[in-house]
This record gives sequence, C-alpha cells and structure tokens, in this order.
Amino acid sequence: MKHYLLIFFMIGLCHGQVKLGSYNINSVSVSGLSSGSYMANQFHLAYSKRIVGAALFAGGPYFCAQGSMTTALNACMKLPLSINVETLKSKAQSYVTSLLLDPLSNLAGSKVFIFSGSRDTVVVPGVVKKLEEFYRAYMSTGIQTVYDIPAEHGMPTDSYGGACGTTNTDYINNCNYNGAYEALDHIHGGLVKPSSSATLTGELILYDQVEYFKWAAPSTYGIDTAGYIYVPSACKNGASCSLHIAFHGCLQGREKVGDKFARYAGYNQVADLNNFIILYPQAKSNFSNPNGCWDWWGFSSIAYANKNGYQMTGVERMMLRTLGQY
Repeated sequence: MKHYLLIFFMIGLCHGQVKLGSYNINSVSVSGLSSGSYMANQFHLAYSKRIVGAALFAGGPYFCAQGSMTTALNACMKLPLSINVETLKSKAQSYVTSLLLDPLSNLAGSKVFIFSGSRDTVVVPGVVKKLEEFYRAYMSTGIQTVYDIPAEHGMPTDSYGGACGTTNTDYINNCNYNGAYEALDHIHGGLVKPSSSATLTGELILYDQVEYFKWAAPSTYGIDTAGYIYVPSACKNGASCSLHIAFHGCLQGREKVGDKFARYAGYNQVADLNNFIILYPQAKSNFSNPNGCWDWWGFSSIAYANKNGYQMTGVERMMLRTLGQY
C-alpha cells in the first residue's frame, strides 16, 4: 500500500501540485454550495468544537438523504414536506452519543448563514428552510437567512457569472450580491467589503490531496488528487489569519470547470482584505458519483455524515495541516 501511495504522490508532484502548508490560524469556518452545502453542514456538526460558523448556499438539513440516493434526488431537492426534521435531529444525537459528532450544544455559540435563491429549481427554497429549522432547534441567535435574491441554483456574486435568475453551466450567478462577503461577514463580523473590481494580491495554489486518504486512491472516495488554497501575502508571511473551507457543488470541481469556483466564487477578494486563507478541497466523479458531488447520501461510506466518513476525515486532515497539527 505504501508503494501505491508513493506513486500517487509522485504523480501529483509531476502535475505541479505542492504539499499543503501550515499557517498562523486563529479560527476556522466553512461554507458550501448545493452538495457542498450538505458537506459543509456535515463538517460543521462533526467538528463544531473547532468551527465557529457555517455558510450554507442551496442545501438542505443534516442527514436528509438518510443513506439513500433516491431520497437525496427527490425529497432533499424537491419535496420539503416529506422531510421530517425530528428524525434527522434524532440521528444527529445518536452520532453525538457515539462520539461521531461533536456535541450539538456547541452550535449555540456558532454563527450560521443560510441562502436560497427565490428562483432555485434544483434545490427548492422549501428544502433550504428545513435546514434553517434544523439549526433553530439548537440556536436561539446567530442565524441569518437570505431568501429574497431572485437567483437560480448557484453561488451568488456581484462581479462574475451568468444571469442571476437562469441556470449557468459553472453554477456561479452574477446577482449584484456578494454572497461570499455577506456570509463571512455574518460569521466573523466587521469585515471590509471588496469592490467588484478588486485586484488579488495573494496566490491560488494547487496542492496535493492524496496524502490525506490513507487506504486507497482518493478517487475511490470521490476525491480529486489535488485541491486549491488561496493564501494572501500577509498570511503567507506569518500574519494571524482565519481559515475558511469552501466546498464546491456538483459539476463544479476541478475536473469539470478547472479553477473557476476557486477563482471566481468571491471568497478570495474578501480574503485579501481581511486576512483569510480559503481552502477549496476538490471532489471528483467516479462510478457511484458521476457528477463529482460531495458525499451527502452515502456513495463513499455508510459513515459519510460523521467523523468516520472517508471524505470527512480526509478534509479534517487538510484542516489540521493548515493549523500545523497534522
């Protein structure tokens, strides 16, 4: 097995990937779009002791699919009335009892931002409101919701993408609304908002993801061999910076759209002005996951939504590396 991992590592080096670095990190937050929203929610709950907040764009509640692709494609995208939040809360608590999620009581100290475009036909707003219902069971304050932007399914920006209310192939929508800034400002507070024409001063780096998956090639678990990380010059030079982990949606990973999500979703401009490092882990298609989604229905493991999930543990190791703890 070590021989194969060495081969995967050398392949990564040949394609310009570097090892993920460690930085002076003061806090960690997460966000995601669509399948990435489901993944960010799973990651938030699993590691809520460490993560200060989450921004969820166009995704439903924790464990919505309950291990079923059929449920994922139907109830968890189109049929909010069929989603029983009490059942999902019970599952989450059972994982807490088994030490597979951090205590749900940690959520009371979090900040959560929830966005659903009013014209979203892929994950309808009613499903996203079930996510809000889930969080409100544990949080009396700290939740901001945005449901009034006339956006189709995608990441809303104020400077890049197709028409806001139509489907765009890279799922980035120019809505005259800086979703990345609004989300990070809600979670962290007091941020400087970039102009829509802001010039980047940091570096978008392609890093090796192979070393974070121990038992097989990353593609086995629906993971690409490389991910992206954006590092502002101040953070590179040792300044105290926040880490934000941004999960792309289906059909939005490196194999499908290159670095478009990492470059144009809006996070990097916010990062430059406010000392954030943005980590963009990359999922990848395989036989069980043809659209390169993050695992929110169980194609990689029955433990996909807790600390034993292969994707979850791999991204946790990436997070710990940036913190200098792995």
